[in-house]
Amino acid sequence: MSKLLGGKLALILGIANRWSLAYAIAQAFSREGATLALTYLGERQKGAIEDLSKDLNVAAVLPCDVTKEEELTALTESLGGLGRPLHAVVHSLAFANREDLSRPFVETGRAGFLLAQEVSAYSLVAVARATAPLMTEGGSLSTLTYLGSTRVVTSYNVMGVAKAALEASMRYLASDLGAQKIRVNAISAGPVKTASARAVKDFSTILDIVPARAPLRRNTDPAEVADAAVFLASDLGRGVTGNILFVDAGMQVMGW
Repeated sequence: MSKLLGGKLALILGIANRWSLAYAIAQAFSREGATLALTYLGERQKGAIEDLSKDLNVAAVLPCDVTKEEELTALTESLGGLGRPLHAVVHSLAFANREDLSRPFVETGRAGFLLAQEVSAYSLVAVARATAPLMTEGGSLSTLTYLGSTRVVTSYNVMGVAKAALEASMRYLASDLGAQKIRVNAISAGPVKTASARAVKDFSTILDIVPARAPLRRNTDPAEVADAAVFLASDLGRGVTGNILFVDAGMQVMGW
């Protein structure tokens, strides 16, 4: 069976540990023949990402703090130094202060609001600007979102607002970059036990609700999200852009 991503170079941003959705995506991309470039945030994380990369088809492990323009510029230069076009980018980055995910949304401070927007939404724009010039053969830029962007999910708060901005940014980027044959999409994954998700107050309650309410009567498997990312990055997804692909056991169709 042919590899769906054979011959493609893919950049994956946002792996924190082996439970990250970004790591599941990296595994699936590697399985399908892609060569990977991974990023890490700060020297403390570098060793962990290098260890995770040992089981993957990785060409480079690169530093990238998306809040620093100089690191984005360095990322572009490092990827260019690999001597081949970039075909796919996966943006799996989000952050909000823990206290802003545990108190009423109306109490969100200015600094916390802006931080969540910068890391979780604006970073997609910054990453697109840094990588689009390297996608000389066209390609795919995918990001990860969640149902809390359009519906109120208890304690998701400022992150829901940031995800709404992320989804709007995805659509505008799809319009801007389409002429370069670059497709931009989002995957709306159901709740999965990740380190970032555990920062949401009462997250375990959400995991209990989904199997009782979702049409498939179960929670989302990270491998399902990863396979959807493969589809979007591969030629099978060549006609798909500006879309949100729900991989959430059907939860988005249900009333509460």
